[in-house]
Amino acid sequence: MTSSKKYKALIKKHTPTSPILKNCTLAFLFGGGICLLAELLATLFIKLGIERGDAYSLVTASLIVIASILTAIGVFDRIARLAGAGTLVPVTGFANSVTSPALDARSEGLILGVGAKIFTVAGPVILFGTAAGTIYGLIYYILGLF
Repeated sequence: MTSSKKYKALIKKHTPTSPILKNCTLAFLFGGGICLLAELLATLFIKLGIERGDAYSLVTASLIVIASILTAIGVFDRIARLAGAGTLVPVTGFANSVTSPALDARSEGLILGVGAKIFTVAGPVILFGTAAGTIYGLIYYILGLF
């Protein structure tokens, strides 16, 4: 057995197994709960007389504010540890990925701390999401010409 194979066997032996079914179930339930909260907020905003499109924009903004506040008081991380991707995939995960580095860098000042580091986690997502959307849009446009 080569040293590479021995090393991989050693790593596999000492790596804890992940309870996949439990993790998937919790992610599904928490993610669904976030979606349920979003639907309840949308219904509330529409009942208050806000137009449907504006209501959904308010829902997004509300979820971002809620997730940012929960991140700031240290609750979001405990929920995310339990819920996994259920909290990180929706817009709440984006809010957390912006708020968390900003909080970590606040002691370095507003410009060199918060301003410079606020998008260290979310920046690549925004960049590659925008680039992919542009490329797909161009492909769609070009294919539509034929």
